This record gives sequence, structure tokens and C-alpha cells, in this order.
Amino acid sequence: MTETKIEPFRPADLSRVGVGLNRPECVLAAPDGSLYTGDWTLGIAQVDPDGRTHSAVESDLVGDGFRPNGIAMTVDGDFLFANMGRAGGVWRVGRRGTARPVATELDGQPIPRTNFVLVDGDRTWITISSRGRKHEHFTADEDTGQILLVRDGVVSVAADGLNWTNELRLSPDGQHLFVNETFACRTTRYDVAADGSLTNPVQIRYPGDTYPDGMAFDGEGFLWVVCVISNRIIRVAPDLTWTVLFEDTDDRELAAVAALHASKSLTWDQISGSRGSRLANLSSIAFGGEDLETIYLGGLGMNDIQVLPSPVAGFPMEHWR
Repeated sequence: MTETKIEPFRPADLSRVGVGLNRPECVLAAPDGSLYTGDWTLGIAQVDPDGRTHSAVESDLVGDGFRPNGIAMTVDGDFLFANMGRAGGVWRVGRRGTARPVATELDGQPIPRTNFVLVDGDRTWITISSRGRKHEHFTADEDTGQILLVRDGVVSVAADGLNWTNELRLSPDGQHLFVNETFACRTTRYDVAADGSLTNPVQIRYPGDTYPDGMAFDGEGFLWVVCVISNRIIRVAPDLTWTVLFEDTDDRELAAVAALHASKSLTWDQISGSRGSRLANLSSIAFGGEDLETIYLGGLGMNDIQVLPSPVAGFPMEHWR
């Protein structure tokens, strides 16, 4: 397969869609041009092709222990959402009706707050950033992150001992699973067996001011990784070499955050205050548009979805197929 050479993007290349969003942490693009994102006001927000923003579901998903974070769409149009509210776990909700549990217990114990969920045929993958979430500081030492696998209604631990586990994706050929370990400044690749077991982890390491969060594959098999705080977009090649394609940050502010992280004293207040010229804590990337050649970006500190034209088409996610 040929590789498309991509020139770096600039903040001036960005446009925007959607208004009044609350923490659009995870963006999904649908074939009809609609965009969806977890939202701490609307529950699951929908941005129509004409730009109108409204809730995608009737159910109240911001009360009663719910705070949708990562979201996925099933082939029949329901949503799964990773719940960062006190009820934890992963839940399923349709356009109408109440949310119902998908994965809320593991070996008889409640599943805590979850970060991300991915539909993969008859398998569902879930990440837990930290089983405790009682930590004052975000460090590279935190090792209670997990990847869970749900298959035939059974929840199991696929990988353990991870650092602030964030988004994950299956490679287009289905042979590998990639996951971002945010405050260890790395992306980890596993081999995936037919039964969902993960083996042979290989770590892609970034500099100490690079905090990977969201990800998406393009049609050439390259992984696009977006980073909180630095607002970077990185493109990882199949051979695991990588290139920075975009950055929107204040250099002095980023250096200060990196120093706090290195000294194990980085707090959420310091992270949440991070701002670029157009982006704030970039956390999600999705390919969409009629030809999958539009990039949609969401972030923890943003109230809209930012847009870039892409010179390469994205790889269609499960709900496109």
C-alpha cells in the first residue's frame, strides 16, 4: 500500500461545527453526516449536518450516577457509553427508553468508572483509566488501568497494570489492538487472538510532554493519535515510527505542565486550565464526511467540534460497516 505524504496542519486550517457542547470528549461520525459525542449536559449530543445541536436520546444521562465519556454506536443505532459517573460500568441506550447495563460487574464486584468503549463485532472492549481514581496527581507510576473484554455477556480482564488507560482501536487487519496510556506518554500495541486474548505488548514512547488520549485509523493503516494538554496530532506508521502533524499549545505553559508531571505533582486543575489558540485538551479524533476525508476533533475544554480536511480517507468504524 502506498503512503500519502501529509504536510503538517496549522491552527488556521481549522473550522468548527456544533455549538454549546459540554466537554465533547469522544466524537463519532456517522455515514449520514451526523456527529455524536458524550456530553455532560445533553448526555449524548448530536450535531446534525446542518449544524443543529441537540440530545440524541430521550433518557437523562447526566443524573442518577451517569456521566457519559467514551461512546460507541451499535449496528442497529443504539449507543454504548463508558460511564464516568458514580454508577460506573458501561451502559446501552436507544433513542428512546432508559439506559440498561452492559457491563457493571466483574467477578461479582462493581466495575468502577470507565473511560472508553469500542464495539468490535461480537466483542466489546472497555478501558478503565484507574480503578481507584482517588489520586491527587497524574503520574507515570499509576498502574491500575485495565482493558476489559465483553463477549457472550461475560466480562473478563484482557490487560492489567496499565497507566491511565484511554482510547483503544483494533488495527484494520484485526491483528493488533492499540491503546493509549496517557500519563506514561505511550501507546501500547498488543497482538489479538481469536478469543480476544492480548499478548506481546510493544510500547511506542513519546516525549514527556506528549499525553496521548484519542485515536483513529486511516485507510492506509496509519494510526492517528491526539494528545491532551499539548493538543498534538501524531500519525503512527505500521512500523511504529511516528510524525507530529499538528500542535496548538503555549510553549511556556506546556513546559510548566511537563515539569509538574515529571515531578509527580501534576493536578487536574493544572490540566484543565491548559489552552491552545483554538483547542483545549484535545481528546478525540474521528474520520467522517461522505468520503471519510474529514477529520473531527473533540476536547475536554471545548464547546464545539473542530474540523480539518484530510488528504487521506479514514478507516470506517464498526457502525459504518
